[in-house]
Amino acid sequence: MRRRVIVRGRVQGVFFRDSLRRLAQQRNVSGWVANRWDGTVEAVLEGNADDVERLIEFAHRGPRGAQVESVDVFDEEPEGVSGFSVR
Repeated sequence: MRRRVIVRGRVQGVFFRDSLRRLAQQRNVSGWVANRWDGTVEAVLEGNADDVERLIEFAHRGPRGAQVESVDVFDEEPEGVSGFSVR
């Protein structure tokens, strides 16, 4: 399963990307996460459906200090990526 996630709110400067990276590595989810110019965080998550859904659940609350206002989730075709990076 592959999902693209856009997280809005106070999500930059609160270790959102690093927290998501650590969770992804713990759950063997591949992909990437990045801050976008508009203040959102974007992530691509690819892996087992249950593990991807757990990361999406985390995205709805974020790490301590984050104030998530909304999360958009888009289905995509898996590409077979490996590893997880912070961009």
